[in-house]
Amino acid sequence: MGAERPAVLDESGAVRDVSGVVSDIDGGLFAGDGLDRIRTALAGGALPVVDPGERIGPPVARPGKVVCIGLNYSDHAAETGAPLPAEPVVFFKAPNTVVGPNDRVLVPRASVKTDWEVELAVVIGRTARYLESHAEAMACVAGYAISNDVSEREFQLERGGQWDKGKSCETFNPLGPWLVTADEVPDPQALGLRLWVNGTPRQNGKTSDMVFGVAEIVRYLSQFMVLEPGDVINTGTPAGVALGLPDPKPYLREGDVVEVEIDGLGKQRQEVGQA
Repeated sequence: MGAERPAVLDESGAVRDVSGVVSDIDGGLFAGDGLDRIRTALAGGALPVVDPGERIGPPVARPGKVVCIGLNYSDHAAETGAPLPAEPVVFFKAPNTVVGPNDRVLVPRASVKTDWEVELAVVIGRTARYLESHAEAMACVAGYAISNDVSEREFQLERGGQWDKGKSCETFNPLGPWLVTADEVPDPQALGLRLWVNGTPRQNGKTSDMVFGVAEIVRYLSQFMVLEPGDVINTGTPAGVALGLPDPKPYLREGDVVEVEIDGLGKQRQEVGQA
């Protein structure tokens, strides 16, 4: 942390350092011509290669906000015993929850119900306010990434009913490994999402099963808040979280390993530690 360099994955699979082209992958880059400058530099072929053994940080520098959508897959709502929402359920995670895709996830002190959630993350590329159509909404999307919306269920559901408390613990939003630009994802509602804990498959869903799709989520949120370049939206999780499994529920413990994957967006791996 604090010494990260912006990089891009080229067509050969090599990671290229673009710190000489842009200062960071952040809201300023999306709002300006940063993506075009990166593409031009990549086409030039002179960017240095990054050692593949180096740590991968989150693909977006600290976002202004992380907006989350709850109960957005019908099977997940069913496993938690909740009715399907008539409108998107909105909550927030603290921006400092965002860590790299392979960083350790820390079980909070006094936690007994730390849970996993594979989610499609949407990264905003231009200011969105009072959008009128799905086409306008999609034009505001810079790209997509994998998010693990780690959650502490007791904090979330049994400690005053404040979802943010169960969502904002440190390390609770591994993001990445890549920000895949919108032009590389023709249909965000045609992606498979998968998650394993200690090698056991736990989640296997499809973004086509979202109650509210990406375009509607962005349009809807813009009626209530201004979305800014670099903001991240976690769009919900399919069934298979620990909360929905039979007792004794296999909540995360120190030493567990979580792997998370979405079609075309790469794969994460987190070892679980103790705060």
